[in-house]
Amino acid sequence: MLITYDVSTITATGRKRLQKIAKICQNYGQRVQNSVFECIVDNTQLLELKIKLKSVMNTSEDSLRIYQMGNNYKNKVEHFGIKEALDLEAPLIL
Repeated sequence: MLITYDVSTITATGRKRLQKIAKICQNYGQRVQNSVFECIVDNTQLLELKIKLKSVMNTSEDSLRIYQMGNNYKNKVEHFGIKEALDLEAPLIL
């Protein structure tokens, strides 16, 4: 899935919300743009993620969008330029 957000950072409280939302997203996936994360989660993790994000965001000032990509998501994503994305399903080699 793809998670995108736009947080109002006019106030110090908004800037803190932005940091909290980014940290939550980093726990579930990888950042591919400033406010865009690619995540591979199951239904339970998705519900947990939504609850956490909605508890932090201010619905009258912020925007959060979640795009579910489906089974063939790798065929639906094109990337050009720097910061090539990591394969989240590949083995982790240290």
